[in-house]
Amino acid sequence: MDKLIELDHKLFIWLNNLGNESWDWLWLLITDKWTAIPLYALLLFLIFKKFGWKSSLVTVVFITLLITATDQLGNVFKDAFERLRPCRQEGIMEYARFVAVRCGSYGFFSAHASNSMGVAIFLGLLFRKVFPKMIFWLIAWALLVAYSRVYLGVHYPGDILVGMLIGGLIGFIFYKLHEWAQQKIFKKD
Repeated sequence: MDKLIELDHKLFIWLNNLGNESWDWLWLLITDKWTAIPLYALLLFLIFKKFGWKSSLVTVVFITLLITATDQLGNVFKDAFERLRPCRQEGIMEYARFVAVRCGSYGFFSAHASNSMGVAIFLGLLFRKVFPKMIFWLIAWALLVAYSRVYLGVHYPGDILVGMLIGGLIGFIFYKLHEWAQQKIFKKD
């Protein structure tokens, strides 16, 4: 485990130091939850256009529950593991670029990575028949959001990787639950 943590620290310092002041504004923008509003609005429009009002309301409830689940599970893990963020870790913070507006205490696992990957998998699967390549675009977006956390100095790559894996798994589970609920509610065969 110590070797894995050491590798995570080294990879963080390398990735984080690839940053450049002239690009900081972009990564701050990517990580900001309000920046994704146009994307969410477009996806919401597509959901309502494709599935109609009743089915779309069920879908919105599932997306809300998905984001809540990934976010709160991230908080449970952070409190349980108490792994300091790189911007708080002595021996790391001295070598890192801290760009973020703030730095919380604990970082394992990244809720940003988990939320974005969970939504990407859920919506990518939901739209796979209508827009088969959408899942690749949504995963690319989730990867950008995830990397932004390393770039800004608030998460280790391991925090990101675990967050993305958990988010992807929860996104898949919620997609399957959503399919089941849609069939039960709307009596689809």
